[in-house]
Amino acid sequence: MKKIVTLAILALGSTLFAQNSIEEKDYTAIEEKVIDWRRHFHENPELSNREFKTAEKIEKHLKSLGMEVQTKVAHTGVVGLLKGDLPGKVVALRADIDALPVIERNDLPYKSTVTSEFLGEKVGVMHACGHDTHTAILMGVAEVLSKNKDKIKGTIKFIFQPAEEGAPLGEEGGALLMVKEGVLKSPDVDAIFGLHINSQTPVGEIRYKSGGTMAAAQSFNIQVKGKQSHGSQPWSGVDPILISAKIIDGLQTIISRESNLTNEAAVITVGKIKSGVRFNIIPESAEMIGTIRTLDYGMKEHINKRMKDMVTDIAKAYGGSATIEIKDATDITFNDPDLVKQMLPTMQNVAGKENVKTQKAVTGAEDFSYFQREVPGFYFFLGGMAPGTTESYPHHTPDFKIDDSGLLLGVKTLTQMSLDYLNN
Repeated sequence: MKKIVTLAILALGSTLFAQNSIEEKDYTAIEEKVIDWRRHFHENPELSNREFKTAEKIEKHLKSLGMEVQTKVAHTGVVGLLKGDLPGKVVALRADIDALPVIERNDLPYKSTVTSEFLGEKVGVMHACGHDTHTAILMGVAEVLSKNKDKIKGTIKFIFQPAEEGAPLGEEGGALLMVKEGVLKSPDVDAIFGLHINSQTPVGEIRYKSGGTMAAAQSFNIQVKGKQSHGSQPWSGVDPILISAKIIDGLQTIISRESNLTNEAAVITVGKIKSGVRFNIIPESAEMIGTIRTLDYGMKEHINKRMKDMVTDIAKAYGGSATIEIKDATDITFNDPDLVKQMLPTMQNVAGKENVKTQKAVTGAEDFSYFQREVPGFYFFLGGMAPGTTESYPHHTPDFKIDDSGLLLGVKTLTQMSLDYLNN
């Protein structure tokens, strides 16, 4: 009996998918546009909170589709609202629109030659993380769905988010600011979906993980105080460099000896240490900065507490003192297990069951997590590595490259997930 009920549910799901599905001609009609938009954005990248021309192009497109459009959300964000022909829930779709301070090294006809200023220096600007593809895909989804309002039971909110890579120094931005400004309200969003292109996943594949999928990112700053003395007489002072070395060593034991890494991964990295001015002077102070990455809220709380205890205690043990400040950069990108279970059949129907694969958690971070902290969300990875490619380059590098043939699957997947979530 149980088997018969299960088969009946599966059959019903397939029927609903067929009823809600978009005709293939609507997708083929949009593919060339999506590729053109992507290449335009790639050639004309803009840094975080400075995505003025990018926002203008998005705004113009959404308005041409007859949507209600809100601009200047979190500085340069654009939000479009598409109401279906029937009432229902509200689903949000998000794409990030900013680029990185990277000089592109690819030989492409649409290669970026843009320069700008970052932290007071002249820099190249490049879409070295694929946000140009995310923007173009979501614009394509908006066009397809706007032509199929009769299939929409509810409302779809299109969120084009600036500053995912982090707001400039001294500014607010990104998903956190969008949430603070009420992007998930009026109308209230019931669930949110997002995707990230991946240069090392083959075109045609989708990868996902239920639960914690990308890490919470935190920064820390440690100030160590010692006592200055002559380098030939260390006993007459307190060496902050020695204390710093002991602190670094101690912090790593929190990961290697106190964290259950069979549960989730965790990382503490000291990325910079600054101290001293001369070879024969023991300095008075030292500074260390670094990052913490966690995928479990309990582990995050434990690591933060132990770091605060350990930094002060180690410094005291060696005759000095130290303070530590920890700041949140992003939360854990947490895929709601129930939502994942609900939407998995849709993804498998669109991409083929054999092309939808689970993956391990990623210690990279995403501020999509701030949306997921407010409403159930599902964030997945889309293949962007060209067929037959034997070498691919990581994100945030000058050689990063995405194959355009993978974009249409992103359009299809987000489109169908929206319809199935609202209609089923």
